[in-house]
Amino acid sequence: MAKYLVIVESPAKVKTIKKFLGSNYEVAASNGHVRDLPKSQMGIDIEHDFEPKYITIRGKGDILANLRKEVKKAEKIYLATDPDREGEAISWHLWKALKLDEKKVYRITFNEITKNAVKESMKEAREINMDLVDAQQARRCLDRMVGYRISPLLWGKVKRGLSAGRVQSVALRIICDREEEINAFIPEEYWSLEADFRIPGEKKPLCAKFYGDEKGKIPIASKEAMDRILEDLEGAKYKILDVKRGVRMKKAPIPFTTSTLQQEASKVLNFSTQKTMRLAQQLYEGIDLKGSGTVGVITYLRTDSTRVSEEAEKGAKAYILEHYGEEYVAGKSGEKKKDKKIQDAHEAIRPTDISRTPAALKESLSRDQFRLYQLIWKRFTASRMMPAKYETISVKIGGNQYRFTVAASKIVFDGFMSVYTETDEDIDKGTRMIKGIDENTPLDFQEFHTKQHFTQPPAHYTEAALVRTLEELGIGRPSTYAPTITTILARRYVVKENKNLYVTELGEVVNHMMKEAFPSIVDVNFTANLESLLDKVEEGSVNWKTVVSNFYPDLNEAVNQAEKELEEVKIEDEVSDVICDQCGRNMVIKYGPHGRFLACPGFPDCRNTKPYLEKIGVFCPKCGKEIVLRKTKKGRKYYGCEDNPDCDFMSWQKPSTEKCPNCGGLMVEKGNKLVCISDGCGTIVNKKKEEISVLQ
Repeated sequence: MAKYLVIVESPAKVKTIKKFLGSNYEVAASNGHVRDLPKSQMGIDIEHDFEPKYITIRGKGDILANLRKEVKKAEKIYLATDPDREGEAISWHLWKALKLDEKKVYRITFNEITKNAVKESMKEAREINMDLVDAQQARRCLDRMVGYRISPLLWGKVKRGLSAGRVQSVALRIICDREEEINAFIPEEYWSLEADFRIPGEKKPLCAKFYGDEKGKIPIASKEAMDRILEDLEGAKYKILDVKRGVRMKKAPIPFTTSTLQQEASKVLNFSTQKTMRLAQQLYEGIDLKGSGTVGVITYLRTDSTRVSEEAEKGAKAYILEHYGEEYVAGKSGEKKKDKKIQDAHEAIRPTDISRTPAALKESLSRDQFRLYQLIWKRFTASRMMPAKYETISVKIGGNQYRFTVAASKIVFDGFMSVYTETDEDIDKGTRMIKGIDENTPLDFQEFHTKQHFTQPPAHYTEAALVRTLEELGIGRPSTYAPTITTILARRYVVKENKNLYVTELGEVVNHMMKEAFPSIVDVNFTANLESLLDKVEEGSVNWKTVVSNFYPDLNEAVNQAEKELEEVKIEDEVSDVICDQCGRNMVIKYGPHGRFLACPGFPDCRNTKPYLEKIGVFCPKCGKEIVLRKTKKGRKYYGCEDNPDCDFMSWQKPSTEKCPNCGGLMVEKGNKLVCISDGCGTIVNKKKEEISVLQ
């Protein structure tokens, strides 16, 4: 009979770990959390020192009953849940739920599911770290307070089905702020000028870019400015003023953290953050490899550290030496500088064994598992290799008072790039290398190329860009990025189209309410400071109940104040002029989880509903009918003709009642400006002051 019981989180790990430990060990799974706060109430006793009221999660009774049977038989119990705050909290909940006070209980953690790592963890068994547990309890209580105090207000204001969250509301605000920037953006004109020169011995012309004059760089802002420069250059003699040759090194990338893996998998593989984490979990928990059984092929997937163990470092150097040669082995491999936001609890995400190449595992992995593993393997291998080396040349050309430049680079040693190149890699995109060019090389001018450009608005957030921003601002932690994005998409506050995240009308309403009634909850700095307080709880320097008890009174006051104010402005059903075609009553405007719609007030006798098309008092420039506010299938707002699909007019920006003063065409709102959309006009005027104040 097995003497020792090991409890893990996931059933996928059970067989693997049992095989590593042998017949003296029984391995069982808790299937994640076994206790949590109740769904029916906040579950925090405000009157008695904010004590959480934990209950057994519905459906976990049988699992706990089976675990209790195993506990009775065992001499020692090892709690082997995941190596992070969440995992530590699950171990503590198991200890409480299984009443293990009388038993010999040990906490073990491993960063990878391999025989060595699991056996080594047994030698380093310890007690449950209550600082980690308390940091998790503090996070859970803060999130519960925000969700359970603010969400009912949203139900009262915008109807059922909505929610607020400590991190999700800040993420929504970040996306909304970017959307406002894009809507207010007005393109600015600029021009580029290139000159082609023939040089002896070269078939293709040398293309040089306009730089400025001897005093410095000159931007070309208009066609008039371009014409003046071209006039000044008429008949100019060109000569090479300076040639600089050099060497540039490109450093190897650092290994993946949770955030950088999510970003790169999004850019390279087009995976959502949720999909990346699901696949990484499978690779971590174990893959059935031919000849080896089930083995975890990557290290723990929730980490903000780029640290690598000495054993992995040695293994990587030996592998690179054997397969690539001594010149490719890095002397000292890079690590990201320690940041106060980095917890550094685990290693970077890497293969558990570098000799398991993607090609060797291909038959054992699904297509998507293979693609993600290949990305992780290549990035880690590259991170232990020498930098790439470039030969560079920079040429300065003079013509009258003006200067043109040519820059080119050529890779002379590929280093880490023999294994891995990043998505935004710029290798060899410049002009080809020019052989034998110097100050005496004659130039034969051929022609100019002029081109008009316009500045582009900031890009919409993608999942990858949002994760990067959340990490830079110190909001959330590696384990929270994917669930946060999943939640705001599920609530339909945001929709995803072609990778881009767009705010829906519902998202705008919720964000506006949160900013108005709970400015600190959606304040980026406040949320980041709260994260650093949770880190201090984990370090043992701050009591978790102090964090919670300091947070609650301000939240409570804000909720009470908002309740009074929101009662005064509560939205009643607005009567429309649309007649119900089933019973003849005037239909009313209602709010649902996906925004506004028209419903018959005769419910339940008449259940007729229609999409709500809000007229904005502007007429279509194509057919003269009314322009209405519409939504795409995914909930993104736009303005279109009421006669759609017969009339195809549409605009993402709101059309204005003001006509263009120059051509009489339709103008649209961009921030505090109005811009004419007629072809070839583009007139920009300021909004009238009263118009701005109404909007604000």
